[in-house]
Amino acid sequence: MIKKVGILVLVLIVPTFIYLGLKLNGKNHYQLPRFIPAIDSASGEILMRENPDRKWNEPEKDTVFQTIPEFALINQKGQKFDSKNLKGKIFVASFFFTRCGTICPKISFQLARVRDAFISDEEIKFISMSVDPKFDQVDKLADYANRFEAKSGQWDFLTGEKKYIYPLILKGFHVPLADASEYDQAIKNPDETFIHSERLVLVDKEGVIRGFYVGTDPKDVDRLLMEIKVLKSIYQQ
Repeated sequence: MIKKVGILVLVLIVPTFIYLGLKLNGKNHYQLPRFIPAIDSASGEILMRENPDRKWNEPEKDTVFQTIPEFALINQKGQKFDSKNLKGKIFVASFFFTRCGTICPKISFQLARVRDAFISDEEIKFISMSVDPKFDQVDKLADYANRFEAKSGQWDFLTGEKKYIYPLILKGFHVPLADASEYDQAIKNPDETFIHSERLVLVDKEGVIRGFYVGTDPKDVDRLLMEIKVLKSIYQQ
């Protein structure tokens, strides 16, 4: 009888102590992948760096990941927008042009939904880069920004020189982009001219890409919303 009582106590009490221990001392450890490893130009191998703070079960070296390069463009207010404005911020980048009649309005609508979720959060920023910068001057950007009630400083629509923007989007944000008119002068329709990605790109405070999302897919944008919160939680751990 005593043995049975002892077993019953263990069954009832031990789980309680385990729960309390986890509740009082446990932490939630969220993970979010990093994208685009840095490559050594000489060897072609992925760059690694020492990990002096590693735990016993972690590797001695960490992968080095590419960061978004520094840039300077012009926003919808006609003001210089420097990438330093994003230093220490989590931000979402998108790519569009104001004459776009297909996917761009859909992307901007979804991005506005994400913006609304973080409307009072100074830690979260948004940028939208024009892939038609010759046409998309400040007045065009301002009109487009007003359609989505975008405020500069929180959501900036950016333009500049094409020779500067295209390499930045292709090599910095790692999304596809092309101007079809460079190959076929007969193409006149803007929606057929500028072939750009519908991806949204999530970038952390260090400038490392943490996620790609289909900007026209509400479910994938829901994933972006969740992963922004995850990224914020990682910084709070």
